[in-house]
Amino acid sequence: MSSDHEVDQLLFFVNGKKIVEKNADPEMTLLTYIRRKLGLTGTKLGCAEGGCGACTVMVSRYQQQGLIHYSVNACLAPLCSLHLSAVTTVEGIGSMAHKLHPVQERIAKAHGSQCGFCTPGIVMSMYALLRNKPQPTMADLEEAFQGNLCRCTGYRPILEGFKTFTKEGGCCGGRGRDNGCCMTNGSATDGTLTNGSEADRLSEGQDPSSQHAPLFNMAEFMPFDPTQEVIFPPQLMSLCRVPCGSLRFRGERVVWLQPSRLEELLVLKSKHPEAKLVVGNTEVGIEMKFKNLLYPVILAPAFIPELHNVQHTDRGVVFGAACSLSLLARVLEEEVVRLPPQQTQVFHAVLAQLRWFAGLQIRNVAAIGGNIMTASPISDLNPVFMAAGCKLTLMDKDGSRVVQMDDSFFPGYRKTVVRPEEILLSIEIPYSTKSQYFSAFKQSPRREDDISIVTTAMSVTFIAGTTIVKDLKLSYGGMAPTTVLAKKTADTLLGRQWGEELLQDACSSLAEEMTLHPSAPGGMVTYRRTLTLSLFYKFYLTVLQKLAEEGVCVEGVKADCLSATEIYHAETPSSLQVYQAVPEGQSEEDVVGRPMMHLSALKQATGEAVYCDDIPLYENELYLALVTSTRAHAHILSIDVSEAEKMAGVATCVFAEDIPGSNMTGPVFHDETVLADRMVVCVGQIIGAVVADTQAHAQRAAKAVKITYQDLQPVIVTIQDAIATQSFFQPIRTIERGDLEAGFKQADHILEGEMHIGGQEHFYLETHVTVAIPRGEDGEMELFCSTQSTSKTQSLVAMALGVPDNRVVVRVKRMGGGFGGKESRSTLLSTVVAVAAQKLKRPVRCMLDRDEDMLVSGGRHPFYAKYKVGFMNSGKVVSLDVTYYSNAGNSMDLSLSIMERALFHMENSYSIPNIRGRGFLCKTHLPSNTAFRGFGGPQGMMVAESWMSDVALSLGMPAEEVRKINLYVQGERTPYNQILDQLTLERCWAECLSRSNYQERREAVELYNRQNRWTKRGLSIIPTKFGISFTAFFLNQAGALVHIYTDGSVLLTHGGTEMGQGLHTKMIQVASRVLGVSCSKIHITETSTNTVPNTSPTAASVSSDLNGAAVQNACEILLKRLEPYKTKKPKGSWEEWVKAAYFDRVSLSANGFYKTPDLCYDFHTNSGRPFNYFSYGVACSEVEVDCLTGSHKNLHTTIVMDVGRSLNPAIDIGQVEGAFMQGLGLFTLEELRYSPQGVLLTRGPGMYKIPAFGDIPGQLSVSLLRDAPNDKAIFASKAVGEPPLFLAASVFYAIKDAVGVARAESGLSGPFRLDSPATTERVRNACQDQFTKLCPPAQPGTFTPWSVQV
Repeated sequence: MSSDHEVDQLLFFVNGKKIVEKNADPEMTLLTYIRRKLGLTGTKLGCAEGGCGACTVMVSRYQQQGLIHYSVNACLAPLCSLHLSAVTTVEGIGSMAHKLHPVQERIAKAHGSQCGFCTPGIVMSMYALLRNKPQPTMADLEEAFQGNLCRCTGYRPILEGFKTFTKEGGCCGGRGRDNGCCMTNGSATDGTLTNGSEADRLSEGQDPSSQHAPLFNMAEFMPFDPTQEVIFPPQLMSLCRVPCGSLRFRGERVVWLQPSRLEELLVLKSKHPEAKLVVGNTEVGIEMKFKNLLYPVILAPAFIPELHNVQHTDRGVVFGAACSLSLLARVLEEEVVRLPPQQTQVFHAVLAQLRWFAGLQIRNVAAIGGNIMTASPISDLNPVFMAAGCKLTLMDKDGSRVVQMDDSFFPGYRKTVVRPEEILLSIEIPYSTKSQYFSAFKQSPRREDDISIVTTAMSVTFIAGTTIVKDLKLSYGGMAPTTVLAKKTADTLLGRQWGEELLQDACSSLAEEMTLHPSAPGGMVTYRRTLTLSLFYKFYLTVLQKLAEEGVCVEGVKADCLSATEIYHAETPSSLQVYQAVPEGQSEEDVVGRPMMHLSALKQATGEAVYCDDIPLYENELYLALVTSTRAHAHILSIDVSEAEKMAGVATCVFAEDIPGSNMTGPVFHDETVLADRMVVCVGQIIGAVVADTQAHAQRAAKAVKITYQDLQPVIVTIQDAIATQSFFQPIRTIERGDLEAGFKQADHILEGEMHIGGQEHFYLETHVTVAIPRGEDGEMELFCSTQSTSKTQSLVAMALGVPDNRVVVRVKRMGGGFGGKESRSTLLSTVVAVAAQKLKRPVRCMLDRDEDMLVSGGRHPFYAKYKVGFMNSGKVVSLDVTYYSNAGNSMDLSLSIMERALFHMENSYSIPNIRGRGFLCKTHLPSNTAFRGFGGPQGMMVAESWMSDVALSLGMPAEEVRKINLYVQGERTPYNQILDQLTLERCWAECLSRSNYQERREAVELYNRQNRWTKRGLSIIPTKFGISFTAFFLNQAGALVHIYTDGSVLLTHGGTEMGQGLHTKMIQVASRVLGVSCSKIHITETSTNTVPNTSPTAASVSSDLNGAAVQNACEILLKRLEPYKTKKPKGSWEEWVKAAYFDRVSLSANGFYKTPDLCYDFHTNSGRPFNYFSYGVACSEVEVDCLTGSHKNLHTTIVMDVGRSLNPAIDIGQVEGAFMQGLGLFTLEELRYSPQGVLLTRGPGMYKIPAFGDIPGQLSVSLLRDAPNDKAIFASKAVGEPPLFLAASVFYAIKDAVGVARAESGLSGPFRLDSPATTERVRNACQDQFTKLCPPAQPGTFTPWSVQV
């Protein structure tokens, strides 16, 4: 190792190119290095905590056992850890200019890339899998993607594309056919993708005569040849064969020491006892970034053989502490195959926990030792190690000692008995014995890649040949500040017979021993306590079953309880997509109605698609970091920047007094500040910013800004707080039709109910980002933004700068997702960045980290509703009074329009003669909530389905019958007096019942429920009716600009922005049809305010309708100008006509414009026509609920969606599936949790869970309704972005159906409240039984909860 002041050179390869870094900074990640130093921007930053997979790359190393390849999160991998490694990024495997890799081609052509921001990471996860296993199984595929998230596609097309690499690949789902594969014999020509045989398709209720082309053709894929992959650099192989010496790297604040021998490591640990040992950096990296901790010395034991050894002894297997979790799994899997079952029970338990432990990218680098030493109270593995009595070898420079992992190993929160100068050398995982039974369980909000709520390992040993307990260990995580043993309970059960009496006593004892304070961190106290009993019961049944199988005990598990012992096995998803073929005789050149690939998909798959932060750094560019409020409601007494300004690289600080124009801002009402001035009204409000030469310097300095506050009262956080203090924005909206009181008098029954619907984080993979470039004269400013609203960004930035709008140009090439979150809140960042750039007269950039983005930008509005419904014995609803309260946050933003849309959708698809809806906007001290796909509609409709469910439950009628008799029919009026014409609801309903085999499915569900006590299945069919138009009527307009150049190429610009929804692709399809030229001749560069002015936001699902009509208008103008030349030379080419017009001095540029006709509505008179038309859909879903844990499996979903005559079936089906999965998150999984002080606790993918690959329904069928042209939109199409989202409510109400059956078995009947989302906690607590009775909740008001329902 070099002397204390010298540093070594870091040598590694990237995409085959040798990199020698002389100044490697221990604090720099691989991601920052490859993006900023090497300019390889294909690899994306999505979360900076290893939770989304957008930054996945492949690392290859040459080791004793040979060459190994593995996927890693570049956002966590320290640059210094890559010495003598080869890194492969998405750019290194294929490109548009040279040759695509089959992985890149297949994800694109299978329509698996929408916004494309997650695509490079998913491509690299697949690529790494293929480097290790050229023909993987579907199970391998599913494991490879556990660490990758996608917010757009709904995952299905990604799996379909990559399934073609697998053993099961091909269209017959691996089942094979007598006459070969269905793709080659032409029977899969019914508009389906690759799954399902002819018989399967007919059983789906499909017309066998409907023969259309599939969404993609596998025959077009280039073959995959594993022998043609990039080789490992020969020079690196030679270097790896020479023993590596010690290394030292020094940064501004941290020294990285990488010893090559164990003795050297022990001396260094003695010298630096506070130093952290870093292997995968999956914990220390998070602590340094998010907890603001600094470790000046890092010890990296990567090259020390003793820490990586695996030894087999007569007692078990000894793993070196630096062995990765992936290696641990591989070794134990081999042992399970090799050894008799009685010896491998502990190994099975470890593997069961590893199966759901983080993502593969994390498991590939995270060390066993790190998992133990982190001492997390919710560790998945520590309870297993504790219950198994694993032995740990600890070592310092003076010697070693062995300690057993028991309840004394963790003396306190995040503490172990390991002394500061010691290291953990190894862990011995023991074999199990003949009479020992061992199981481990983990319960988390989401099955894949999620942290535990409660985790447990349980071991029982019996006196040989009996069922008398000789030894019992019950170890729990998530029930105390440390991993604990339930010693008292275990001791009382020794010598007892394993039977019903023992179970009762064990549960009573555990309920007393495993207590939690009602205010315990993490919340969910009742649920966690119940889980300790439920999981013990699962263990009890599992052991009983094994004892019966071995003939030790006579009575086994009762048949109806067996399902409680089953281990979850994911079924490979199967799917069906049905759409209508283009009419016979449509020209091959006319691509409208054909499943055309997203035009950027190939670029996205190669990493060549440019997003805002991929723009190369400007000369002299600076980076901005935000300073945000830590209080919800307070006066700012002082701001101290003295320490921040002294820090390295800092250029300036920006505060309210630096704003040259107006500090007031807001999309509709200017009721917010650009930068807080003297007062803050929410945690996360932007107070100021620090500008520095790098992101790291800016963020460090921002944390050094000291602000003193004087707290103010009241702090209003929840809707209930706002109601209590009457804190509302005005106006209060009402829609009323019919005679409410007469309706209630007429009703046979009246019931009242309430429901809370939680908010939702947008979780676009690309966070808010802006690059601002001052142009140096006349106050001109150019901004590159990730925004859905270029014109609003332009006007608000101009206002803050004090210049007219014409001095500001806003440019958007594409966004990595938007979903409404970039409609108005993107201006929060853009205005601040522009002010800083103006102040410094230098380019300034800022891309928010995921935790900042979630903190400052708001999300979907939480809603609370109270309703009173009157109905007849037949189930017909005759009267409804509903009141909605939304949590708007601290400013108005778009909350009024969102509430209006909720009221417009309060009846969903049901005809109710007497109805009143009122909407209150709650003003609270939270970040302002904003637009989100559905824009209030889903919340309005969700409440409608709640009272519909209550009506069915109270009458004891099947829910589908009650829904059916209340459905709208053609010609009826809505509550806002719009007459429904072209109503396809009845057709969608009938087709969904038929395709889902609803009646047979209902009978099968009822049979299953009679046969199973602890798992229940539920079934639900839900309709949707979604109004299409901006409810702010002036926004229903669009412009387009089309240039034809003299070579015949066409440049198209329109007012919409591309965020993955395929808008640009559809616009090119429209232009292609109107002009009669090939799509290859038409190009869209970007959306900008200097080409099409005064644009409406890309929102409300109307962008294809509005911009498509504007593009059509512009193209028709040009076509008219070209007509004389076409007439003159009818057999001429496009290029000849264009040249002739040019030489004749005819303008080849045209502006197009469109406004939606006949839209108006007046709330005071309840008259007008607020919507141009409606999109309809129906979904049927089946689920299976584990009543003991609250988990559920999505077994089946059938969707029938009316999208008119689809412009592009591939894109539209992608939108339906993507919206459905986002709705699935909203209604069953995603939960924003705030502290009583208004602090968002769920920031980032670690705490906030969106649906993952494993959440797709096992069977997913999507059918676009046939023969349903819509004469009110471009080429008879319909809007598709938002309407399908609500169909995921079918999963929620299927869960509620299953919970209702479970409650009935406990003697509870009738309507019950289930709030959204139906999380594992809510579902388990609703399934009341003997275990929940032992864990009653604390009385509200007697404690301060960890989190509150906002």
